[in-house]
Amino acid sequence: MDPTMAGVIGILIMVVLFMTRMPVAYVMMLVGFVGFSLLTSWKGGLNLMSRNIYDAFASYELSTIPLFILMGQIAFNSGISKRLYSTAYHFLGEVRGGLAMATVSACTAFGAVCGSSPATAATMSTVGIPEMKRYGYANSLAAASVASGGGLGMIMPPSVVLIIYGVLTEQSIGALFVSGILPAIMLTALFIGGIHLQCRRNPALGPKGESFTWAEKLRSLLNLSDTIIVFALVIGGLFKGWFTPTEAASIGVLGVLALAIVKRQITWQGFVNSLYETLRTSCMVLVLIAGAVVFGKFLAVTRIPFDIASWVSGFDMPPFAIMSAIILIYFIGGCFMDSLALIMLTIPVFFPVVTGMGYDPIWFGVIIVLVTEMGVITPPVGINVYVVYGMCQKIAPDVTLEDVFKGILPFMLAIVAGITLLFIFPQIILFLPGLMY
Repeated sequence: MDPTMAGVIGILIMVVLFMTRMPVAYVMMLVGFVGFSLLTSWKGGLNLMSRNIYDAFASYELSTIPLFILMGQIAFNSGISKRLYSTAYHFLGEVRGGLAMATVSACTAFGAVCGSSPATAATMSTVGIPEMKRYGYANSLAAASVASGGGLGMIMPPSVVLIIYGVLTEQSIGALFVSGILPAIMLTALFIGGIHLQCRRNPALGPKGESFTWAEKLRSLLNLSDTIIVFALVIGGLFKGWFTPTEAASIGVLGVLALAIVKRQITWQGFVNSLYETLRTSCMVLVLIAGAVVFGKFLAVTRIPFDIASWVSGFDMPPFAIMSAIILIYFIGGCFMDSLALIMLTIPVFFPVVTGMGYDPIWFGVIIVLVTEMGVITPPVGINVYVVYGMCQKIAPDVTLEDVFKGILPFMLAIVAGITLLFIFPQIILFLPGLMY
């Protein structure tokens, strides 16, 4: 069989299997293994499968993933998320929509010690939604602000998605981390602006909350101390060259755990729960990586990525038009696939095209993470939406899935505005990496 035709058939089979709700990792691994074996040999396919599964779980670079996930889990179980929300609430709660603004701000801050979008959304659901419900916020704004704010965990370092991108493209993970700081802050500001405009147009969406004196506001800043210490330790150490990203992850875990123990903010059961959730999430991510690598090797044998790269490069269009088309493809794909799976599946295809047109690979990584961030809040996949909805079944049963999706649109428009700004002003992304590296 012609390799290109085999690749097209493999992709179609994979899409069909996705529709049956089979796990994405297993689908990519199965299709990749069978396709590679048919085009080479069954012995080669078995060697490929065993080697890539082992490499994913034994990779030194990928050990940052379970470490950063563990750091986020310990931070959650030690109450850091509640303290972050309390500080944001003290400063923003008294304005219309202020609790939603506080939720988004706390999501960004928690992302600095978590790195996982669904984990951030789940954590802030338990903290923010009951408070917003208590003050009469509309279900749509309350749930959507948590689901959208949770997406900021994808871009705020340490980001699991940026780690995967860095490993796949052999880019500096440290540079990718610092490149996400300013875009994350900018997107937080755009989210807050969008909430303000919504509540100004319809005050019933987000009534005013409790007001605090300046003395109380300033005292609440002490709640930020743990997050600032850990973030400064991890990012500052990378900046100074004291340790590698992998070592930074272990330092971050040690820092959060030490603070939690010294301040007696975590119980033994909380520590055990952190280990359990870390193991469960890390295995899911690493199996997904192994499946994507196997499928990527199959695509490489079919030469489809190289054919597409040559085809796209041959278009008589300016580079920004081709780049816009690639971004649109990522947006559409994000509506149907998990962000990690989408990035691992498509980076081998589009990365050579993008770098061949002269775009900076660090800039492209941040842009792609922002585009796929839209995927975590758009139907039909929208994993953050389902995470928030699932949490609401326990803490706010009257919130429906339609409520969450109904409130998503303004946040999607804010992300589009953010991507447009980063497209026009790439130095927003590249300034800090250029300063450091």
